[in-house]
Amino acid sequence: MEGGGDSKEGKARLRQGMSEFIRKVVSQKKAGWKVVTCGSRNDAHDAFQNANRTSPETFNVLLVDSEEPVTQPPRTHLTQRDRWKLMGVSEESIHLMIQVMEAWIVADTDAVAAYYQQGFLRNALPRARNLESVGKKQIYDALEHATAQTQKEQYRKIRDAAALLERIDPVIVRRRCPSCDRLFVTLTRMIDAA
Repeated sequence: MEGGGDSKEGKARLRQGMSEFIRKVVSQKKAGWKVVTCGSRNDAHDAFQNANRTSPETFNVLLVDSEEPVTQPPRTHLTQRDRWKLMGVSEESIHLMIQVMEAWIVADTDAVAAYYQQGFLRNALPRARNLESVGKKQIYDALEHATAQTQKEQYRKIRDAAALLERIDPVIVRRRCPSCDRLFVTLTRMIDAA
């Protein structure tokens, strides 16, 4: 997956946060799975392609921000936007956080409020039923504004994203972010089949 910045520590924290978020829905009992954080979206793409080459028997998943509105299937979106060569890759192996991972975070307003506590401006977060219709800049601006007066200070991706991913409720996120639901449906189906 994309994210974690350039440091080992940042990648490790995000890996832990996303693993906990996924673990709430997808059991590790039947078949093993792991989250690999890669830093940049291009590094995530390269690692995904390498995993497909070196471990073709493994169901590998690419998870990156869409960066913009999505009007086509994920593979087509990434092929056109990023010029990635994804032919021969199963559509169910390609997943997008639309438009950014923070849409998943702000979907669970209660969890974000509990994390930031006093000074958090709940009403500053987008109220859209489908958060994937809210632009990347709007999501970031709203999250930064909502958290600016808290003791934890304004939201910072590397510092706060992992802790928030550990706290958010996948049921709520799936209702407000169809891309998250698609990821969990795919992971559950593939692991149950293994």
